[in-house]
Order: sequence, then C-alpha cells, then structure tokens
Amino acid sequence: MAEKVDRTKACPFLLRCFLRPNSHNRPDSFQREESLPRDELQIYTWTDATLREVTSLVQGVHDLPRRRNARLEFSFVYPDKMGKMVMREVGSVHSSRKGPSDDATLKELRFQTGDYIDIAVCT
Repeated sequence: MAEKVDRTKACPFLLRCFLRPNSHNRPDSFQREESLPRDELQIYTWTDATLREVTSLVQGVHDLPRRRNARLEFSFVYPDKMGKMVMREVGSVHSSRKGPSDDATLKELRFQTGDYIDIAVCT
C-alpha cells in the first residue's frame, strides 16, 4: 500500500491533464509548450492521488467522462533521455464500476512532477 501524504502539511503540485475523445493525443503534440493539445485541465493534487480520484476531478468539470459507459484511459507523457516526448499507458478507470487501476496512486505509477497526463475518454 502506498504511503499516505499529510495533505494538511504537504503542498500540492500542478497536474496538467489533456483530454481527447476516443483516443490519445500524439506524443509529439507535447514537444513544445505552444503546440500542446487544446483541451487542458489543470488540477492541483498530491502524489498519493489515485486514478479514481483524478477521474472524479475530471468528471466534475467535463461532461463526456460523466457518461455511464465512459472509460478513461490514462497515459503519462514525458521526455526521454534525448528530449523526445514519449507516452506510457498507466491504467484505465471506468466511470460506473470499480476496476484494477482505480486505486493506483500517481507515485506508485512513477509519475514525476512536470510530466503530463493524457486521457483518452472512450464512450
């Protein structure tokens, strides 16, 4: 089980999420700040946030992930050693039922501050 963060004492960090219906954005669209995908959601959270918790935050501001049959597929986007942006799938969360990725925390999934999260919202 992941180590819990004392959220009353620890400062949250900015989590930059990008949503796209039915598919992921291309990794190269994250190469430069001015070419980032349009549908960005900025969330302040902690390293012990689960994918289910991130899903709930996304559902609070977007209609598409609220659909009963929606599945959110999460990928981390970050630069490799050569500076090229790569995408790594880390899990999926179904909007209306519990699944194996729900309780995975950002820290357990090896998220690093500065990485992006790309979310394909499949309906």
